[in-house]
Amino acid sequence: MTSPILEKVSSNKSFEGELAKYKFKSAALGGLSTNFNLFLPPNASDSNKVPVLIYLAGLTCTEDNGAQKGSFLGPASSQGIAILFPDTSPRGAGIEGEADHWDFGVGAGFYLNATNPKFAAHYNMYTHVTLELPQVIEAAGIPIDWKRQSIFGHSMGGHGALTLYLTSPQKQYRSASAFSPVSNPTQCPWGEKAFKGFLQGGIEEAKDKYDATELISKNKEPVHILIDFGTADNFYKQGQLLPENFLKAARDAGYDEFQVRVRSQEGYDHSYYFISTFASDHIHFHANFLKA
Repeated sequence: MTSPILEKVSSNKSFEGELAKYKFKSAALGGLSTNFNLFLPPNASDSNKVPVLIYLAGLTCTEDNGAQKGSFLGPASSQGIAILFPDTSPRGAGIEGEADHWDFGVGAGFYLNATNPKFAAHYNMYTHVTLELPQVIEAAGIPIDWKRQSIFGHSMGGHGALTLYLTSPQKQYRSASAFSPVSNPTQCPWGEKAFKGFLQGGIEEAKDKYDATELISKNKEPVHILIDFGTADNFYKQGQLLPENFLKAARDAGYDEFQVRVRSQEGYDHSYYFISTFASDHIHFHANFLKA
């Protein structure tokens, strides 16, 4: 099977490296055209493949939010780490109702593989992120060492980062971190809506695959997880994030502060002002494992 052709849409020099936007026709997303951004640090070359950190953005976002507003590129450049920024859903499928709500469908793919036949041909962000993007980028000869991957994300993307980390085979990711993640989605309105819509088995189907709190409670492997959330985050106050549930499940499963660290940050909200404040912390956290 031939890999799809990557088209470079734009390129910007940043922190001595390059931030490039690419597009290609995605088999995982039903043949639709999809975009991603990729930051390569200045030390990346054909003779020096660099480790990669995958950033999954939140509800309503695209591949641009993290790249433009996250303050990740400077620390990544100095650490010699590439960052991959996928989109948050397929776009242009034309499925009835997919664009009716900001928290479901377009811009809100929840990083799962849909089993509801209505969405199953296109909404396969889990496969797109874990398998397709690495294969397509590697086939294009871009100098990334796919044996050294870690993953992080924000809100819905934090949910994605934690669940992909805890479920991907062969320990695909060395570490995971999240800003304000949807930590226990089978117990909150955003998750319930997504799972009832995308999955044939609804919330019950999601528990074993797509709920970080359920997954950490059953996990037996060593983990490296960092979570930050803000105490002034309105979605935290509304019960959408539930980081305490994840922390309790992790401690009950025997994970200590060195393996699972959950930090509450006083007065911070859900925005990229919060993310950018702690961006460097997260890049350096992952560098410990990506460069080991």
